[in-house]
Amino acid sequence: QVQLVESGGGLVQPGGSLRLSCAASGSGFSTYVMAWYRQAPGKQRELVASISTGGRTNYADSVNGRFTISRDNAKNTVSLQMNSLKPEDTALYYCNARHYLIQSRNYWGEGTLVTVSS
Repeated sequence: QVQLVESGGGLVQPGGSLRLSCAASGSGFSTYVMAWYRQAPGKQRELVASISTGGRTNYADSVNGRFTISRDNAKNTVSLQMNSLKPEDTALYYCNARHYLIQSRNYWGEGTLVTVSS
């Protein structure tokens, strides 16, 4: 069992930056593919960025070049650095952990709200 707790959301002006963090409890953090998803009002949840157990990253086209995902296996954390934020980045951001081999081991945090507005 893995429990995920997100932090770092808030209100930021367009063009600003925020750093989201996700702290994981439980064992085997390094065996999980970690990802950030987001869900805007009235829209489906979408993948923002992911990082494999080996550190390979993947980004949605809409955030590529602006967002950076990273993980610290020693601290059981994954972060999302968000720069040049746009109003369309406004959403509830969720941390996700999916075991690299056992698909049923798939866990979600409760989310942290990011609002980009002037």
